[in-house]
Amino acid sequence: MENFNKPSTSIKNWAADDRPREKLLHKGSGALSNSELIAILINNGNKDKSAVDLAKDILKLGSDNLNELGKLTLKDFQQIKGIGEAKAITIAAALELGRRRQAAATLDKPVVQSSKDIAQYLKAVLKDFSYEVFAVLFLNRANKINHFEIISRGGITGTVADPRIILKKALEEDATSIILSHNHPSGSLKPSKADEELTQKIKEAARYFDIRVIDHIIVSEEGYYSFADEGIL
Repeated sequence: MENFNKPSTSIKNWAADDRPREKLLHKGSGALSNSELIAILINNGNKDKSAVDLAKDILKLGSDNLNELGKLTLKDFQQIKGIGEAKAITIAAALELGRRRQAAATLDKPVVQSSKDIAQYLKAVLKDFSYEVFAVLFLNRANKINHFEIISRGGITGTVADPRIILKKALEEDATSIILSHNHPSGSLKPSKADEELTQKIKEAARYFDIRVIDHIIVSEEGYYSFADEGIL
């Protein structure tokens, strides 16, 4: 028999000061916990749990770490009862916005000055991929970044980048130089023989169009590796 004395899990029945939306409205977003912010995203709970309780379950999937949470898939979020596809998409979109904000903050300088600046940006953009991706930064004559694009996505062990696609994009973006990059999900920063051969192949092809390859940067959770800094470009 249903227990009619059981308190409702609906946030609507909470004291006004404890409701995430009202709390944000009156105290600002900084006053909310991670679970309360996620509760606003998912909007409502189910018959057993409030939105905040579901949000706490979501955080547990990432070991209460937002960086780890950002690595999860839509299917991971949907493991939680009460989190359907729509809620999972909302959470993933919010995490992506946070990732992009972090990435943009690391590139305050519009002009590329060092491999460290670029590596910080790339680590923020590529850190949550569980597979290798190959990306290119397209720069103009003033060494300003015109465009960033992921060119190809691979498997767990590697990815392949087509020089023709890269150079076509460079011409479209009116780039005079490019920076190649890819991630190593394994954590290792040592370039493979294939990495070195691909870099030289793209460098030689770019030369015919008077486009310089000024670096190839590998990033992982361990740090970064710059071909230019190591003198092997």
